[in-house]
Amino acid sequence: MRSSPTSPPSLSLPSLDVSVVAPIYNEVDSVGRLIESIVSVMDETDFSYNVILVDDGSSDGTRDRLRQLVEDYSQLKVIFFRRNYGQTAAMAAGFQEAEGQVIVTLDGDLQNDPKDIPKLIATLDEGYDLVSGWRKNRQDAALTRLLPSKIANWLIGRVTSVDLHDYGCSLKAYRREIVVDMNLYGELHRFLPALAFIEGARIAEVPVSHHARQFGQSKYGLGRTFRVLMDLLTVFFLKKFLTRPMHVFGGLGILSIVAGVVLGGYLTGLKLLTGANIGDRPLLTLAILLLLAGIQLFSFGLLGELLMRTYHESQHRPIYRIREILGSSAPNPSNDGSTVSTN
Repeated sequence: MRSSPTSPPSLSLPSLDVSVVAPIYNEVDSVGRLIESIVSVMDETDFSYNVILVDDGSSDGTRDRLRQLVEDYSQLKVIFFRRNYGQTAAMAAGFQEAEGQVIVTLDGDLQNDPKDIPKLIATLDEGYDLVSGWRKNRQDAALTRLLPSKIANWLIGRVTSVDLHDYGCSLKAYRREIVVDMNLYGELHRFLPALAFIEGARIAEVPVSHHARQFGQSKYGLGRTFRVLMDLLTVFFLKKFLTRPMHVFGGLGILSIVAGVVLGGYLTGLKLLTGANIGDRPLLTLAILLLLAGIQLFSFGLLGELLMRTYHESQHRPIYRIREILGSSAPNPSNDGSTVSTN
């Protein structure tokens, strides 16, 4: 999926051009080849770079191997978690420590190919804010990985309005300003393109290589499907109602109250005009439930408005993102969504 980019304005550069971030969990046999491959590819470019590996509480000797690699590669920084927190937390830690103007992420199991990194950066430099890899010829089991992935990609695309072939591909390139202030939790790393789209990012997708796993076993299976679905609902709510929660809760509350009042009025009229017994009618119970539910939903809307204001105001976070400001006297906003050229 590509939108039509415009020429990006320039911003002051961070200390490095590119930071490559990879979460690592029990990959003792892969991690040495991974860093060797990344360094080999990046040394052939003109970019200044570093590599950030985030050990997510490995227990198979990966930590000792990483300590050896830090001594061998000056470009390498390793973050060790106290325990296993999950891929989203590892991504967030990598983003926090990244010094590059562009941040590239990939898996630590050698299934993503570092040789695709320059291609992603080149596409990003066309004026996009995020470039996502598409594992067009994916080397995974059809029933347990490919089929659930296709269903998930279709569902996520429909809900978020960001149509990508492969949301689950970790090989992505981001402009730094898109991800530095994102708060990630749950399984939200999968939805980074949708979260970036909410911030006004321009997104592209390019085919990338994908290799069969050489060592170990996949750490992810069908068991996380429920968590992903719950986070998808979170993303949908953020996309639609982040700055206006009263619109959803208040609207539903008003509809519920109106329905309860109509049913209550009908039953009251029936009692007054005909003297019918309404105490044992299910409609009376339904009317009371609708009124109570409406009041609660309306209250949730008010609480949501207060929380939304606290969220934005406590962080001095505006409800808008500026892409650029024209004019010689126009200030350069520090919280905008502008893009930066890596050339």
